[in-house]
Amino acid sequence: SYGIFACSSICFNHESPRRGAEFVTRKVSQHVAKIKLGLIDKLKMGNLDAQRDWGFAGDYIQAMWLMLQQPAAEDYVIATGKTHSVERLLEVAFSHVGLDWKKYVEIDPSLVRPAEVDYLCGDAGKAERKLGWKPKVSFEQLIGMMVEADMAATRQAIAHRAI
Repeated sequence: SYGIFACSSICFNHESPRRGAEFVTRKVSQHVAKIKLGLIDKLKMGNLDAQRDWGFAGDYIQAMWLMLQQPAAEDYVIATGKTHSVERLLEVAFSHVGLDWKKYVEIDPSLVRPAEVDYLCGDAGKAERKLGWKPKVSFEQLIGMMVEADMAATRQAIAHRAI
């Protein structure tokens, strides 16, 4: 009605070291850091079979910027098009610091969601075709980045006696 340039995007899980601690990727990266540094010895998890399309938030911001550079406003799905299980998340995160996740993870049935969606995967084909966008950061790089950030933050907290 007002000639406003407005687009929207459905962004699948976009992660980074700034992601909230209530999200599983950060829960895992923070616990990996604390386990590696000897502060805790267990990580309680729920469903390890759930699969998610996890991508790097910085890549998704690039897609949003490209959307805003187009001559006409359109809507897009922003996703990697690849899924990884929570178990794979654990494997990558723990192996990043040289640990075997199976020695530290405990399944807690109370953490299994009653209405869990088993599989979430996005199709960013339109974004690739029209914007020339593809994610640049791999899942393994993303999880490594998150673990490294939480290792640094945990070391800093230890140094400042905040832990």
